[in-house]
Amino acid sequence: MSTTTAETSAAANKEDSMAPAPRKATKRGESTPAVRLASHGILITASLIALFPVAWLVFLSLGPDKDDYLHPGRIWGKMTFDNYTFVLQETKFFDWLQTTMIVTLGTTLIGVVISATTGYAVSRMRFPGYRKFMWVLLVTQMFPVAVLMVPMYQILSELQLIDSYLGLILVYCTTTVPYCAWLMKGYFDTIPFEIDEAGRVDGLTPFGTFARLILPLAKPGLAVAAFYSFLTAFGEVAFAATFMLSDTKYTFAVGLQTFVSEHDAQRNLMAATAVLIAIPVSAFFYFVQKNLVTGLTAGGTKG
Repeated sequence: MSTTTAETSAAANKEDSMAPAPRKATKRGESTPAVRLASHGILITASLIALFPVAWLVFLSLGPDKDDYLHPGRIWGKMTFDNYTFVLQETKFFDWLQTTMIVTLGTTLIGVVISATTGYAVSRMRFPGYRKFMWVLLVTQMFPVAVLMVPMYQILSELQLIDSYLGLILVYCTTTVPYCAWLMKGYFDTIPFEIDEAGRVDGLTPFGTFARLILPLAKPGLAVAAFYSFLTAFGEVAFAATFMLSDTKYTFAVGLQTFVSEHDAQRNLMAATAVLIAIPVSAFFYFVQKNLVTGLTAGGTKG
């Protein structure tokens, strides 16, 4: 009996050792290797799709001939930086750079200051017609550029601001301020009103409370407003082409059009210029990126 019992126990132990080990339970928040592999694959694919147009533009900018974009495979054997040299030395690139920086930075500074004060006033103060005021700002965004062009040109002409940096800055502010005011109002609504009351208890004036307590907390919202104002002024074409008459006062967006004529298009030079133009935008985005995502997601939780 003892021998039979021993053999049975040995067989049972052998079967237990051959049985598959139980799977480890996946905790909440964890993912399996297959899911992680699939997510990484999707992210890598999306990144390549997003980077491809940029890489393609850089590649085309290295072709020496204006028709190389029709036969991109031929660029490999004759890559050169002559397009960049020509753009920097033979065109008014640095004049365009100066105009673009003055207009974009001026629009960003003035637009953010006006929109921040406007948004704070509507968020905290209950003056007569404050709700209608915000709706009026929203209505101004409904008019297309073609409708606004003639009256704005007439106004700037009477003020002698045609072909001037200030005139173009003011025109761009009419576009950026209404949207940024709504943006900042929504962000200020998320800041507790008790902070304003604490500032008054400490003896601060309303402006002192706004400047010393509220603005430091609103950096993400200010970053989004600044980024929107910068991009709007940087890439706009219609107003800049109409109100800036001197070729030395073209912005980058208008300067790019000089490479295209009725019978010719120097696409290699356009590609090189576009790559150079992307540098200031990338630098500006680098400085505001820390607060950009936070500012984009904030302000939408409270009306």
